Amino acid sequence: MAGAGDNGGWSSDGGAPDDLPDLPEEWGVIVIPDDLSELSDEVDAVRAELSLAGPPTRWQQLMRRPAARRLRRVAATVLRAPVLIISLAVLVTVASLFASAWPGPPRQPAAQRTATTTPERVMTLPALELLAADGQTVPLRGRLPAVILLTDGCACAALISDTIDAVGPEIAVIAVSTLTASASAAGTPSTGATPPANGKTVRMLNDPAGSLRTHLRLADPDTTAAAVLVDRGTNILRVVPRTLSIEDFRSDLARL
Repeated sequence: MAGAGDNGGWSSDGGAPDDLPDLPEEWGVIVIPDDLSELSDEVDAVRAELSLAGPPTRWQQLMRRPAARRLRRVAATVLRAPVLIISLAVLVTVASLFASAWPGPPRQPAAQRTATTTPERVMTLPALELLAADGQTVPLRGRLPAVILLTDGCACAALISDTIDAVGPEIAVIAVSTLTASASAAGTPSTGATPPANGKTVRMLNDPAGSLRTHLRLADPDTTAAAVLVDRGTNILRVVPRTLSIEDFRSDLARL
């Protein structure tokens, strides 16, 4: 064994110098022989393990060249970008699925469109000028609010009388017919101005062209009358296409 004088400061008992750390305990006791030929068995074992690998092939030699190594690095860099993009796309898709499946705050139900919530289109009384019995033109909007009765083909004397009795003094009753004055003389209701009945305004007017019925899109005359309730602002509040009784619109008179 080599002594302490020729081993660079190692102690004679095999310990390490003061300025060097000790060897790991798992290495065990390390003995360095004076004759290196004693390690020939270990040398042969290492050489046998190295000989099992065999010489490198041409492909291995080619891949070990610097150009091939640079090419591998470039290929790895090029492939890394698509992999990153695909990974991000997968993450976004998964996040979207979680977001759509995650229960959010309850939504308020949309209000259903019913006859009570959706206001009807407000129609207005047309600015027509009709004829009185004396041939003078009378503006249909001249006296509002009013109950207008279209009486063509109708024996409506009772309906007109009941309407006059039902309305207040501020509401006019206007009977409109397409018949001429000569036809009125033959027995149909009189057209033209009439004196107020019990302080109420009543008018009989003639509409030869049937313009009012056309504007209101009413059906052809039959044995019934049509009632139109108009407020002070010319808004048509109610249209009763066919009626013979005041009861069909009595409850609407309070809206005028």
